[in-house]
This record gives sequence, structure tokens and C-alpha cells, in this order.
Amino acid sequence: MAWEIDAAHSHAGFSVKHMMISTVKGQFKVVSGQLHIDEQNPANSWVDAEVDVTSVSTGDDKRDGHLRSADFFDAENYPTISFKSTKVEKKGSDEYNVIGDLTIHGVTKPVVFKAEYSGQGKDPWGGTRAGLNAVTKINRKDFGLGWNAALESGGVLVGEDVKIEIDLEAVNKG
Repeated sequence: MAWEIDAAHSHAGFSVKHMMISTVKGQFKVVSGQLHIDEQNPANSWVDAEVDVTSVSTGDDKRDGHLRSADFFDAENYPTISFKSTKVEKKGSDEYNVIGDLTIHGVTKPVVFKAEYSGQGKDPWGGTRAGLNAVTKINRKDFGLGWNAALESGGVLVGEDVKIEIDLEAVNKG
């Protein structure tokens, strides 16, 4: 079945250590894409999704502007982050590994999202919806996001490991 991501009911978030002592969270407010869900044979399932880099939001306009700049995402030259699955593996009753290519800042690397499929249900408007949650961790330097600042006390301002968490709701398109 073909599904379209419902952006109004989906969330693409990330978290990273700040000054090695706290965690800063953010999100991309514009997410889009398509899925194919084959519950009988999950290996036939796939996802192709992207976020609009200019929609990054951490709750701080100055930080958001810095994230859009050439120091980080370089939104002017790389306006989207994309993920295209290459394989889906069933790991448990509702658990899957969604393996694919993540492209950030013009760099494509393979990643594995650990996903939990919530199933499908009818909505009040006669349609069918499906939901899933997926999590992975990347090293931002692997994607060319190397900006940082040394701290006087030792360590760095921005951690290298970034946790990505996706909550998707998708609408059946037939």
C-alpha cells in the first residue's frame, strides 16, 4: 500500500550534547515523503522521506540561524535532509531495522533506524492511517558538520553524537 507522510501529525527531532553537560533538542517542522507498508512481507516495505533544513527549530532564533548557516547545515546549498531506505528487517513483533541512506549536507551515509510499527487504523474521515517511531544515532562529523568551539574548562561546545528520533503518521493513498 502507498502511504504519504502526514506532516501535521509527524515529528522529526534531534538531540545533541551542549557544553558536554546538557542536551539541546530541536526539530524540523517541515517533513514530507512516502512509504510502502507490506505487513505480510516487511522486506517489501520502504520509506523515502525528507525534511526542509530551513524549518529547523530549537526554540532559540539565534541558534536556529547558526544551524542554517554554512557552519552547520548550509541550508542555502543543502536545503533538505533525506532518507531513502534500502532494506527493512523484521526484528520482533512490531520492531524493525530500517536500513538506508541518510543524506545531510550533501554527504550520504548508510544508517540503521530502529523502528517500532504502531499499526493501522481508520480515521474519522473514512481514511486509513499508520504510525511508526524510529530512532538512530549518527556522528555529525561523518556528514561534514564539523564546526565546534573548545571550552576553557576542556571539552567542546557541541557534541559529535546526534540522536535522531522520528514519529510518523502516514495516510493511505491507495
